[in-house]
Amino acid sequence: MVITIVDLLVPADVHLGPLLVVAPALTASFAGARLTASIGALAVGAQVFIGVHFGVLPTRNVMVQVFSLAILSALIVFFCRVREHRRLELAKVRSVAETAQKALLRPLPHRIGPLRITSLYLAAEDEAEIGGDLYTATGTDDGVRMIIGDVRGHGLSAVGESAQLLGAFRVVADQHATLPALACALDRSVSRYLTDFVDAEDGIGEHFITALLLEIPNDGRMTRMTCCGHPPPLLLHERHVRTLTSAHPAPPLGVAALSAAQFPVEEFAFDAGDTLILHTDGVTEARDENGVFYPLAQRVEQWAKNRPEALLDHLRRDLLAHCQGHLCDDAAVIAIQRTPAPPGGPALTGPPAKGP
Repeated sequence: MVITIVDLLVPADVHLGPLLVVAPALTASFAGARLTASIGALAVGAQVFIGVHFGVLPTRNVMVQVFSLAILSALIVFFCRVREHRRLELAKVRSVAETAQKALLRPLPHRIGPLRITSLYLAAEDEAEIGGDLYTATGTDDGVRMIIGDVRGHGLSAVGESAQLLGAFRVVADQHATLPALACALDRSVSRYLTDFVDAEDGIGEHFITALLLEIPNDGRMTRMTCCGHPPPLLLHERHVRTLTSAHPAPPLGVAALSAAQFPVEEFAFDAGDTLILHTDGVTEARDENGVFYPLAQRVEQWAKNRPEALLDHLRRDLLAHCQGHLCDDAAVIAIQRTPAPPGGPALTGPPAKGP
């Protein structure tokens, strides 16, 4: 409209009609195909009106301008429709991927027996909600067993191995009397998967999963741990943080085909009121602009009095601020707080914890 009015007001030897193509082009940047087609039709109509007003419509030059504007408007509408179609397809793909990812890595229950649990997952790849990090928990007859792990690599390429280990854990978690026996079974499962589904040229030896297995009894202070090449957890006790480094860690799952006797089990006190922090190396290896690693133990100590939900909320904001919102690897954190055991054993209660 503005271009048409200005063209009518300027001297007759000045022609602004060709600028009318700007109208449908700008409309396509923020609107759909229908509105873009309407604006294009108005632009062509305005070009015809200008030609009639000055009595030059039948001339070859003006007719070329009218037809050129019509063709360009039609092309803009066509590309606008293609863009909308691809946007719809992408939305469908993202919806399916999001559903599959949430089905794979289900949020942990807010309560399992005497434990209050909150989880946090930050995927390194854009548009992904999960990647190579994994965790899950299940109640047993006398407590809770948990696993947190990290597939070598990150993003969707690691989802298959992550899904395999999670499925295996959910099946056999309560079928073995000890953590070493459970670790041995998971190691065999991972090794079979790598043999069957990883191409030899990709290097089976380059694929492995670090994992930390925990057994937390409902009664008693001692918690058992088997570490398979995974970063050690942190224990928050009376506002102090202790790193529970394993004295004899086993290799990652899928590397050495060890027997149950070669997976060590270690114990530590986990009292009521304590908070246990499980994490993957994507947290501690996050760097700031100067290449400094994220000091997880130092940061969580200042939030030691917080409930797990608030602690992970602080941690999430602080971690993303540290690395300017760009993680180099997937990052998972679980905060577990022991409370006085409720009557009735390890039944799952409460709403789901905040998911990935």
